[in-house]
Amino acid sequence: MLPMSVYPNRARTSVQHSLTLCGNCDTFITKYRGLFMATIKEIAALAGVSRGTVDRVLNDRGAVNPETAEKIRKIAKELDYKPNRAGLVLAAQKKRLKLGVILFSTGNPFFQDVLAGINEKAEELAGYNCTVITKQISFGVEAQLQAVKELLAEEVNGIAMTPYNDERIRDCINTLYEQGIPVVTLNTDIENSRRIAYVGSNYTRSGATAAGLLQLMTSGTVNVGIVTGSSNILCHTERIAGFLKTLEPFSDRIRVVDTVEIHDDEVESYEKTTTLLSKHPEINALFFAAGGVYGGCRSVEALGKKKAIRIIAFDLVPTTRQMLENGTIAATICQQPKIQGSNPLSLLFAYLTTGENPEKEYNYVAVDIRIKENI
Repeated sequence: MLPMSVYPNRARTSVQHSLTLCGNCDTFITKYRGLFMATIKEIAALAGVSRGTVDRVLNDRGAVNPETAEKIRKIAKELDYKPNRAGLVLAAQKKRLKLGVILFSTGNPFFQDVLAGINEKAEELAGYNCTVITKQISFGVEAQLQAVKELLAEEVNGIAMTPYNDERIRDCINTLYEQGIPVVTLNTDIENSRRIAYVGSNYTRSGATAAGLLQLMTSGTVNVGIVTGSSNILCHTERIAGFLKTLEPFSDRIRVVDTVEIHDDEVESYEKTTTLLSKHPEINALFFAAGGVYGGCRSVEALGKKKAIRIIAFDLVPTTRQMLENGTIAATICQQPKIQGSNPLSLLFAYLTTGENPEKEYNYVAVDIRIKENI
């Protein structure tokens, strides 16, 4: 006689009959594990609850008694329950999902590469009747909250965003989650929020990498000036934290003399870098922790200090490439902007179609180091 797995319909009939006869859940699971693809209906029968309760537990859709929830998850795990992905994607096509994206619209060309990744993924998702709506905004809490409001008016099902690190934005993300609208943060994260995942660099490690490069590419006494972006953007503060921590063992020869804050604006960067170098003529190294690299480099060149100052920066936008080629920048750290644009949309679509949380909370992109010789 062939095993029941050869006759899936017959196996399921036998299983469903056994559900009404078997009083021992563990015995049932041991006996029938692997013979069929478990369904929510069968998990509900084994757990002694409704299908709606199982759905809420497996998809985190609402409050369920903790003991009941644990029992349901145990049964689902034992039966190796997997959602019917093909059916879920088909259902998503019928629902016509909408995803929103909120990006800072700055003078930093890096975000144009992020946007290119978003647009490529949007074109792919259009084949599943999924629409992507992108909002590019200025720095600030109010602008970001207004963008969220506008996306909700468009009835989006999920949002990918570069969050301003502020309590009001964190509360907004938490409220969205409670309303069934998941958020994935991209390029920069926000602390203590209920966003379902983050896609971007490990900025503490990136800052440490910049410090390591500076240590390897310099000798003697080094006086460092830092030009960074807004302190209300978490990735900027994480980069600097990693940079400073890594330099601690070299404090006998490398010290940070001053830090200036800009807003990814080239003109502002030119002006503040000029002021920084005039105030501290001893500076012989600059760490650009955000955008505004071109403006800062132009200041160095205008002051005739190109050969006297070692510069470490981030990203490989066209103007940074130019400054690498002419020797103004010593090294730059690149961070896969297109992936930072596309992956958040992939995670949101998967979450909304399967109900499963992303496999990883922190989805770090790879970074690579570029110098004049390898661009």
